[in-house]
Amino acid sequence: MTSIAVTGHANLTDVSKPLIREALVSRLVRYPVSELTGISCLAAGADRVFAEAVLAVGGRLIAVIPSWDYRERMLDPGHGDDFDRLCQAAAEIKVMPYRRTTRDAYVAANRVLLGRAELLMAVWDGIQGGRGGTADVVATAQAHGLPVEIVWPAGAARETQKASRREGRAEGQPS
Repeated sequence: MTSIAVTGHANLTDVSKPLIREALVSRLVRYPVSELTGISCLAAGADRVFAEAVLAVGGRLIAVIPSWDYRERMLDPGHGDDFDRLCQAAAEIKVMPYRRTTRDAYVAANRVLLGRAELLMAVWDGIQGGRGGTADVVATAQAHGLPVEIVWPAGAARETQKASRREGRAEGQPS
């Protein structure tokens, strides 16, 4: 079995998502479909693009949900259907024992992701961030000897912080 976890930026531009999906699919097809398991928190951006790519190549999806209020608090308006569809497609869903979505909930979810993975794919522009964010997850994986593949194709970009907040993303959401 090949278990691949994802970490990555939530605030990807719309132009970036198909580029990143293509880059992820080209990497995921290297693994036998019968052995491929993708592990994702299903956050907006990289997590969902990865989940879609895993399902597109015929892999199995495991969703690790950071908290019980995650869907209500962390989804952009109009994206609940995508989240629900991916949850329904998941072979397994693990909800962390946190009532509210906090940095601690993300850190705990990331610990589960890394603990179950043989490889981490990081949809990451290389910019350092805060606790529980993409850079933190990459550093933790590397410190524990987990192989990391950085996925950041030419043309990929993140929205500005100001634009992300305008679209309704909560303060403190890891990137």
